[in-house]
Amino acid sequence: MDRRAFGFGAAASLALAGCSISSGTVSRFQSYDGPQVTSIVINKGTRKLYLMHNEEILREYEVDLGFAPLGHKAFEGDGKTPEGTYVIDRRNPNSRYHLSVGISYPNRQDRANAHAQGKRPGGEIFIHGEPNNHKERKRAARVDDWTAGCIAVSNEEIEEIYAMVQDGTVIALRP
Repeated sequence: MDRRAFGFGAAASLALAGCSISSGTVSRFQSYDGPQVTSIVINKGTRKLYLMHNEEILREYEVDLGFAPLGHKAFEGDGKTPEGTYVIDRRNPNSRYHLSVGISYPNRQDRANAHAQGKRPGGEIFIHGEPNNHKERKRAARVDDWTAGCIAVSNEEIEEIYAMVQDGTVIALRP
């Protein structure tokens, strides 16, 4: 290859790289081709979320929980994060948080327990990233356990979780 052809190729490569950098867009949708996540375990007491492949921990994350995290979620507005076994049942790329992965709360027992107290069980429990709204994001950064009952991680972490976890994955939320 002569110098002129090399110089032209190098200049073209730099120009293309410059275009991708200048656009400033980084996809929040990652791909994942590692071992299947067979379950998610959340230990509320230690504020940890584990992505599991059978008995092997694939990833570990620190989490924020509902604003009143002790105990099982009993009704809408109690600020508690559920405890028990559920499944990942949906995902929302357009949530008010960076990305979100839905948990199948409330189940039949959760609904019955809330109705016995004359209350609604609540719902819309997700693993999600940081708020998209600047004011909400500033508040979340200042406070531990800032959600209404969800499990929150950083934006980078929810991108990884969103890519790795499939709908139907079992999630165990422990005290």
